[in-house]
Amino acid sequence: MSPPINALDEVRTYKPFIDGLRAIAILTVVGSHVDFPGLSGGFGGVDVFFVISGYLIINQITSDIRRGRFSLLDFYARRTLRILPAFLLVSVTTLALATTIFVQPEVKEFAESFLLSTLMLANHHYLAHRGYFDTAAFTKPLLHMWSLGVEEQ
Repeated sequence: MSPPINALDEVRTYKPFIDGLRAIAILTVVGSHVDFPGLSGGFGGVDVFFVISGYLIINQITSDIRRGRFSLLDFYARRTLRILPAFLLVSVTTLALATTIFVQPEVKEFAESFLLSTLMLANHHYLAHRGYFDTAAFTKPLLHMWSLGVEEQ
């Protein structure tokens, strides 16, 4: 038996606990980046974001399916409208800075990471390009795009 429509509307209502979880996640990631004692790695914060995204996305899909109005096209249109503006801003800004700052060998690596980030495959790229003799993370301005690739996949 399907829940009443008014219960389904709760899926899209504001939930303060989600903002609390987001704040904790952000603090753990930022704390890790500034070497705050006890916050190494920051991956726990990223994991919290994955869980939050999964929770919200699955609840929206389930709600739309129960209402008989789920559309894969609409789903991807909403995802695109949510992610694309920030993605484009970061990508274009990074592209402008990278082409004026990087030296030649780094440009090739950047171009590859830029293309794969655009295709939401950055996670595979960075997994394949890690190791003892790999370049330092600060020379990879799109390194953070790995998490977006994981979320989209």
